[in-house]
Order: sequence, then structure tokens, then C-alpha cells
Amino acid sequence: MSGEAVLSVEDLAVRYGPQTVLEGVSFQVPRGSVFALLGRNGSGKSSLVRCALGLQKPARGGVRLFGEDAWAARRRAMGRVGVVPEQPDAPPELTAGELLAFCAPFYPAWNDTSARDRLERYSVPPRVPFGRLSKGQKGAVMLALALAASPELLVLDDPTLGLDAVARRALYDELIGELADRGTTALVTTHDLDGIEPIADRVAVLRGAHLVANETLDALKARFRRIRCGPSAAPFSWEPFEPITAAEKDWGREAVVGNFTEERLGAFRARTVSDNVEVVALSLEEIFLSLAGTAGGLS
Repeated sequence: MSGEAVLSVEDLAVRYGPQTVLEGVSFQVPRGSVFALLGRNGSGKSSLVRCALGLQKPARGGVRLFGEDAWAARRRAMGRVGVVPEQPDAPPELTAGELLAFCAPFYPAWNDTSARDRLERYSVPPRVPFGRLSKGQKGAVMLALALAASPELLVLDDPTLGLDAVARRALYDELIGELADRGTTALVTTHDLDGIEPIADRVAVLRGAHLVANETLDALKARFRRIRCGPSAAPFSWEPFEPITAAEKDWGREAVVGNFTEERLGAFRARTVSDNVEVVALSLEEIFLSLAGTAGGLS
């Protein structure tokens, strides 16, 4: 993974009338990385993707795609980008084979053979119109079209939405193999945190129009812990930790902290009266819930 940024988001703001969807968002997607963009429904993920693809002009700031302004240079850049949209979208009367033939002239590095092999592995019927395919089959067609372009950047906007467990696993297996073979850069928005955790290099979390985390997955998981300790009659403080969430329990206290280090743990053990301190590592889903689970509604 090189330090070169395939995608740079710079002080991005998106507004719809009086509603601010994104405000002051900045991050970079390094070449060769899998960048997971996470957030609750309505957090601005899809708006950010549209700006990244040059489909939407932001209210402020901008996006640079392959070093060029995404809005101004969209026509040149899109030949180097593969996209799997949140809702599979293609002319319903065309078959998968006809869709491949239609898209091929637009991409200089088109690989028709690999696309047809992929559709065969997914058991997509070659003569059935797109509109009559299942949700999983439509997703397979979208992925085949995106990867047939031999993209430098693959953008997946919640690609497993509505898929069953088998189809989700198949998609990630296919994606893992493809990324490993080509070193393709990927920007993925998803609610499937269990699926993305094994392959993500970097993670960004949106909450309330702002970016509240942006770091490598290893760094994020290293600084988050759940800490439990037994009851104490003496005055209690979580210092030197800074709890993101904290609760009193029948058996004692529990907190999720985002500034964990072994040094802080040693200091906490030394000052707390309780001799029963338990430290538990968190999954990506648990970290996400701590960062974004209390913000906004479910819209």
C-alpha cells in the first residue's frame, strides 16, 4: 500500500436547503487500501460517494480523484473507476451479456472474459433480463460490470444491502480475491461490519455531519476497550480514561474508552479501590456503536 492518495476529500460540506448533511469532512484514501466509510442511515455516506464520483457538487470544499477535481474531471476519471451502487440499477430489459457488451466500449481496460467467468460462478442466467433477476443476482451483475473495467478505484455503496448470508459471504470472498490479485483501491460504505472488518485497512466514521474517526483499523481497535470493575464504597473516577459510554451495573461499573493504553490501565489499577478490573477488546461493530450508536435517529 503506497502513501499516494487515489481519493482526497478536502473540507467537504454538503447541504440540502437548510439541512447540513456533511460539514468539514476531510480524509484521504491511499492507493492499494480498502477504506471503510461507516455511519448510520442519513449520516451522509451516499452524498459523499456522489461527490467523490463527480455526480454532485458540494456546497464547500471538494474531492480530488486521481489528483484532479472530481467534479471538473469526471469524464476522464470515470474510465478508471468501478462502481457498485447501493441499489442495483440497469435497463431492466437487457440481459447480463447485453449489459457487458453495452458497457465494454466505455472502458479502455475492459476484461470481458473475467466478467463472464464471474457471472458463471454466481450462476447468473445469461438470457434472463436484468429486471427479472434476484437481488443477489443483480448485485453479482453490478460487481461483474464494475470489476470488468479493471478499475484503479472500486467504489461500493453498501453492496451487501438486502443480500442473504450466503450471498454476502460470496461477495466478500470474491472481493477479497480480486483486491489481492490486483491491488485495487476500494472505498466501501457498508452496514455489514462483520463482513468488512477482515479486509478493511482504514476506517472512517461519520456522525452528525462530521467525521469522528479516521485511522487504520489496527490503530482504532488498539485504543478502544470495554473496562469493567467491581463495586467500591470509596469515591470513584475513570481517570485517566475518558469514557465514551459509562454505566452503573448491579455488579459494579462498565465503560467503553477510546484512549486505552497499557500505561493508562496501570495508572487506573493503581488508583482504583476495586481489585476486580476486567479489560475486553472490542469488535469493529462494538466500536462503531460506541461512536455513532447514540447519534440521531434511524432514518
